[in-house]
Amino acid sequence: MSQAQEILREVFGYAGFRGPQAAIVEHVSQGGDALVLMPTGGGKSLCYQVPAILRQRTGHGVTLVVSPLIALMHDQVGALHEAGVEAAFLNSSLSGEEAAAVERRLMRGEITLLYAAPERVTTPRFVAQLESLHERGKLALFAIDEAHCVSQWGHDFRPEYRALALLHERWPDVPRIALTATADALTREDIVERLQLQQARQFVSSFDRPNIAYTIVEKRDAFPQLLRFIEAEHAGEAGIVYCQSRKRVEEVAAALSKAGMRALPYHAGMDAAQRQENQDRFLREDGIVMAATIAFGMGIDKPDVRFVAHLDMPKNIEGYYQETGRAGRDGLPAAAWMAYGLQDVVNQRRMIDESPAAEEFKQVMRGKLDALLALAEATDCRRVRLLAYFGEASQPCGNCDNCLSPPEVWDGTEAARMLLSTIYRVQQASGISFGAGHIMDILRGKATEKVAQHGHDRLSTFGIGAAFSEAQLRGVLRQLIATGALAVDASAYNTLQLTEGSRAVLRGGVQVQLREAVSQGRTRTRTRRGGAEPAAVAAGLTAEGQARFANLKAWRAEVAREHNLPAYVIFHDATLAAIAALAPDSLEALQGVSGIGARKLEAYGEEVLRVVNA
Repeated sequence: MSQAQEILREVFGYAGFRGPQAAIVEHVSQGGDALVLMPTGGGKSLCYQVPAILRQRTGHGVTLVVSPLIALMHDQVGALHEAGVEAAFLNSSLSGEEAAAVERRLMRGEITLLYAAPERVTTPRFVAQLESLHERGKLALFAIDEAHCVSQWGHDFRPEYRALALLHERWPDVPRIALTATADALTREDIVERLQLQQARQFVSSFDRPNIAYTIVEKRDAFPQLLRFIEAEHAGEAGIVYCQSRKRVEEVAAALSKAGMRALPYHAGMDAAQRQENQDRFLREDGIVMAATIAFGMGIDKPDVRFVAHLDMPKNIEGYYQETGRAGRDGLPAAAWMAYGLQDVVNQRRMIDESPAAEEFKQVMRGKLDALLALAEATDCRRVRLLAYFGEASQPCGNCDNCLSPPEVWDGTEAARMLLSTIYRVQQASGISFGAGHIMDILRGKATEKVAQHGHDRLSTFGIGAAFSEAQLRGVLRQLIATGALAVDASAYNTLQLTEGSRAVLRGGVQVQLREAVSQGRTRTRTRRGGAEPAAVAAGLTAEGQARFANLKAWRAEVAREHNLPAYVIFHDATLAAIAALAPDSLEALQGVSGIGARKLEAYGEEVLRVVNA
C-alpha cells in the first residue's frame, strides 16, 4: 500500500484515498477480483487506475478497461496523459492506421491502460492479441466499467456486455474489477452471475449524495415550471434537462435559448458531428444547459453540473439515480428536480405492457416503475426512500423538498372508489370506454357537450365527486394505474379499463393515501452580487483570491483548447481555488496542492506561478 499511496501522490496529486478506495486498491493490486458499487463522483476510476499503474510497474503488463462510450474513453485517456500515464483507446473514432499504431504499442508493452468497447474486446482479432499478451505474462487486470450494462434488470442493458464472461473463462488467473454507480440487489445478483464474479469481494459504498437536493413536483405546465426553477436557483449555471422524446428535446432547447439561456440539444437522431460538437461545448464551456434524451450522460465527468432536471419521469429508480448523479460531482451543492404527471405514468406503463418481453421481465419492470412512483408520491424524506431502495438505511436529510416543506396528506380512498365506480357505470351504460378527462368531468359534475351527448349526466355518479379538485383526482388516477387497479388501453385512445385489482379498491380493502397536489415546488431564489457570480468552489476567497481564480480559469481554458480537452481534465476548479487561496511563490509551495501530481507540476508549474503573480 505504500507504493499505491506513492502513486496516488506522485501521479494524481492526492494526499490520501477516500472511503473504501484504499481497501479496493489493496485487494485488486494483490490480484483479487472485486465488484465495486460507488456513487457518481466517488472516485471509481482511481480504484482501477492506481492498481493498473502499480501492477504495470511490478511487471504485470497492461490493464484492459472495458468502457461503453467513445467520449468517456477520450476524456479518461486525455486525463491520464495529463498525469503522465501511458494510456490509449481503441474505438471507431480512430483510422485504420491509428488503430494499428495503438496495437503495435500494446504488443510492445508500452501501454499501461488500454480502453476499448465491449464489442471490440470479444472479436477474434482482439482475443488473439490478449492471448499473446497473456502468454508473455503481460495481462495485468481487466476493469469492466458501467458493469450494470450486463444486467437485463439494469437501466441501461447492453447485450454485448454479456459476452465479457469470456475474459474469466479464457484467462481465469487475470484479476477483474467490475464497477458501477447504480445497481439494486437484483441487478447486483445478475452482474455477479453474468460476469462470473461469485468469488469476487464486493465493496458497496453508501449511495448517498448529500450535496444533491431532491425536489419532485406535480406536472402542470412543465416548461414554465422548469423555467422558474432554473431562473430562481441556477441562472447561468451548467445543467442537464432530460426529456423522453427527441422532439421534446428540440423544443425545450429552443425554448430555453429563447428565454436567454445558452442551451443545446442532444439526442440519437441528430447528425453525429453536430451531436459531438454539442457535447464538446457542454464539457468545455461554462454555463451551458443541455436538453437531452437519456442517450446523453453516461461517462460525463463534468464536475460543475449544478442541476439535473427531468421533464418526463424515467423508467425506474436506477435510471433516476444515475441521471441525477451527474449533478454536483465536485461535492458542492447541486439540485435534482423532476416534474411528473398522470401521462408519464400512463406512458411508462403502456411501454412495459406493449413490449415483446417475457411476462417475468414485465413484472419486474412494473415493480421498478411502482417504486419510482412511490418516491414521487412520497410525503416523507426523498433521500430515505431513495437509499432504502438500494438497501441502505438512513435518517431524514433536511435537504429535500419534503423535509424542507412537509406536504399535507389526504385520504384518497373514497375518491378512488368513486372513480372506479364511474368507469364501471360508463362502460355499462355506453358499452365503450373513455379517457381520464371525461371520467373526471362526470365525477365532478361538469356538463360538457361530450357528457350530454352520451347521457352521462344521468349516471348515479355524476357530480358526486364535485368536492375533489382535478389535481386531486389525477393523483388518485396515477396511483390506481401504477398499482394495476386501473389499466390504460393504448390501442383505444388511452381509455381507462377496470382490472382484477379494481375489486379490492371498490370493496374498501385498499387504502389510497396521497400528498396534497402542489404544482410549484420549493424554490430557493439566490441573491446574486453584481456581475458574474464566482464558482461556488471559490466563494470563500478574498477579492484578490477571486481575481487570481479568474485569471487561472482563463489560463486553463487556453490550455484546454490547445489540448482539445475539457478544462477540468487540466485542473479541477477545486485545485484552482486552492492555488488562488494559497498564492504560492515557488514550485515547492505549489507541490502540496491537491490535484497536482509530478507530471502536472513539471508541465504547468511555472505557468501557474506566472499567472498567480501577474
